Amino acid sequence: MMLHRSATSMLPLYKLSSSPPKLFSQFRYAYSVLSNSSSSLRISLLWLSHPRRFGTVTTAAYRKEGGDTFFTEESVSWTSLGVSDKVSQALYNAGLGQPSLVQAASIPSILSGRDVVVAAETGSGKTHSFLVPLIDKLCNEQNDSANFASSDQGVSQPRKISLVLCPNVTLSEQVVRMADGLCDENGKPLLSVVSLCGRQGWPVNEPDIIVSTPAALLNNIDPKNFRRTDFIRSVKYVVFDEADMLLSGGYQNKVIRLIHMLRFDEKLLSRSNEQNLPESETSSHFSSEDEDNLQDEDLSEEEGDAVENDDLDEELEAGHVKSTDWRRVRKVYKRSKQYIFVAATLPVNGKRTAGAVLKKMFPEANWVSGNYLHCHNPRLKQRWIEVTFDTQVDELIKAVKNGFESRSVSGQCRTMVFANTVEAVESVAKILMRGGLECYHYHKDCSLEDRAKTLADFQEKGGILVCTDAAARGIDIPNVSHVIQADFATSAVDFIHRVGRTARAGQYGLVTSMYTESNRDLVAAVRRAGELSQPVETAFSRKRSFRNKLKKRAALQRITDSRADEERVLA
Repeated sequence: MMLHRSATSMLPLYKLSSSPPKLFSQFRYAYSVLSNSSSSLRISLLWLSHPRRFGTVTTAAYRKEGGDTFFTEESVSWTSLGVSDKVSQALYNAGLGQPSLVQAASIPSILSGRDVVVAAETGSGKTHSFLVPLIDKLCNEQNDSANFASSDQGVSQPRKISLVLCPNVTLSEQVVRMADGLCDENGKPLLSVVSLCGRQGWPVNEPDIIVSTPAALLNNIDPKNFRRTDFIRSVKYVVFDEADMLLSGGYQNKVIRLIHMLRFDEKLLSRSNEQNLPESETSSHFSSEDEDNLQDEDLSEEEGDAVENDDLDEELEAGHVKSTDWRRVRKVYKRSKQYIFVAATLPVNGKRTAGAVLKKMFPEANWVSGNYLHCHNPRLKQRWIEVTFDTQVDELIKAVKNGFESRSVSGQCRTMVFANTVEAVESVAKILMRGGLECYHYHKDCSLEDRAKTLADFQEKGGILVCTDAAARGIDIPNVSHVIQADFATSAVDFIHRVGRTARAGQYGLVTSMYTESNRDLVAAVRRAGELSQPVETAFSRKRSFRNKLKKRAALQRITDSRADEERVLA
């Protein structure tokens, strides 16, 4: 069942004090250790009265009985969603016997061939929600191609591949491992999947799925125009994982270029098909002039300036297209690729937010939203502790020790402790180790090899992982029972991704947030939103922190009040 919902919500406005000092970034190593203490911890569930409301979208539905917040009804199976028996069996063999709510809502939409935006809370099963239908489609197409080649015609169909773009190497390799986990009865992965990141060169054998970062992909196809043309033509499915990050900041220009290349190829192919021209007479070549223009082009305006080009027909017939004509190809054309955008945080307020850009660029896309997108997860218990410079160390050690009372179903205790800077991570790690608590480090200054080993050890042995937000997004570590914010998050996006490291895949979890007096109003706003089952969308911003946005509102309110006072005096 799919529910269509629409509503808006507002986060209450609060006046904030001046900018707070960093908790552990400026800590002077005045350590104190509490004696062992134990307290029984009972995880209680805060059941929300409604699922999250988010624009006009398709929302994952509850189970009819029991109110499960992760899995579908028992009557819903992979095959009932349209997945083939072969892929369904591979899912069962991998221990994935029941689809999640988000997977049940996403898979039919992706199998239909429509563009899809999957915006769902962390730990809801988003990676398999796009991997399963894409693997299924590619397996079916390979079977069709083999049958076509063995027929009297004896000619194989053009190869189709899927491209998955991720913001970093760690997430790319994680997607590859999850895809390789779907195997046939002989234990062989259903498809060939490769990661194209870092120093890795172009794969020798043609894979079915390429997982890459935008920069690595461009480095491999930009200098090789012949490779670029063949590659872009063969890509039929494109996934943007962590789409909100890819459509902002330092990733945006590279992603813009890739989207333009892919969509321009679609336009050329559409026009050539209308005129019965062979594909070989069209070109996906981009000159350096095109790329300079792409750097300056705003993603949300990609379709806005498109106009009919009367000369394009003649140039297509001549077998080439001028370097500047990519911007003049008409808006209406027959689509030949499918685009899928996946994110755990996807704000739509504001013209330049990722959600607003997608709504403009892909107005016909089907949106699938999780019930708790940007909202409190009922499987998650939150504890809030106000600290001072004198009490922060004792409260941190106490929180870590209390977390060992909340062990995962595997019997191991995995605790993630977040700090805002590399320096703060090192300070927190030293505090814990002097308190007799061994821990791992994870931040951007660690090498890729060290980070990979740290995550593997943490997943295998459990323990305490002290990290920056480098470990907050996309990384799937099962059965993290406790998340501690030693430094309170500086933005809504970071807050949501941090707390999303626990209570994943139907499990329960605990989050302990430490904050100072200067964070007090911010924390009150977040807690109030959770109590009212409201999202924190109005606090979203990648250029301004939670604190700065609320401070700006408070300043505007002061200006308004001052003007009102002046008007009363003059009156």
